[in-house]
Amino acid sequence: MTAFAPDSLVLNRKLPLWYQVSQSLRASILGRTSDASLRLPTEEQLAAHYGVSVLTMRQALKELEEEGLISRHRRRGTFIEPGARRSTPRRLLGSIDAIVAQQSGERTTILGHGTQPVPGELAEHFPDVPEVMAYRRLRSDGESGEPTNWAENAVRPELAAAIDPADLERWPMTKVLRDVVGVRISRITDTVEARLADPETAALLQVPLLSPILHYTGVTYDEDGRVVDVARIRYRGDRFSFTVTVEAH
Repeated sequence: MTAFAPDSLVLNRKLPLWYQVSQSLRASILGRTSDASLRLPTEEQLAAHYGVSVLTMRQALKELEEEGLISRHRRRGTFIEPGARRSTPRRLLGSIDAIVAQQSGERTTILGHGTQPVPGELAEHFPDVPEVMAYRRLRSDGESGEPTNWAENAVRPELAAAIDPADLERWPMTKVLRDVVGVRISRITDTVEARLADPETAALLQVPLLSPILHYTGVTYDEDGRVVDVARIRYRGDRFSFTVTVEAH
């Protein structure tokens, strides 16, 4: 059994540190390998890893404990719950790691990938390239196997050349672009709207035709202001809700 190793994290001082740490650790827990240890490092070790105080680390762990992802035992340590999986509500607070965390913890099947002309509805995002690499993925509940959402990503072709599709079966596109390809992501804009399931979506998500779904569009920008990825994700309307928290600073 391999030791549990949390991902690295670049902290944004404009957001609560405990929240950023909890989201990064949450993504690590949900994306861990099947043979990873269920025992987490100590509070002190985790605090040192993330470069935060033990008090901040304790608050981050409390968030994960309340979500049911971990359990804490006096003198024994902190452990990942064996059946830990992403809960249905999505809580967003303006962090790249929050985006990674919300996309983690599901079984992913690659439906296909290949180059295609830039779709008309995405032309404004890719004015300088004639084609994009398109990836199509179906995500399912890790326990029941029930489909929960399906995603289409349009990625700049020069970046797609460095993407191994096998990585997308384990990690979200945002994580692959940032941590594998090395894209310096500056921001992601999110749009969530209600739509009705078209025939393809109804078939993939196993819902009635024209039933309500949540349609998410995420546009990812690099530090030069270029769009590097546009994600369009269709969520089953009976499985998800989104909560956006805005904090004053």
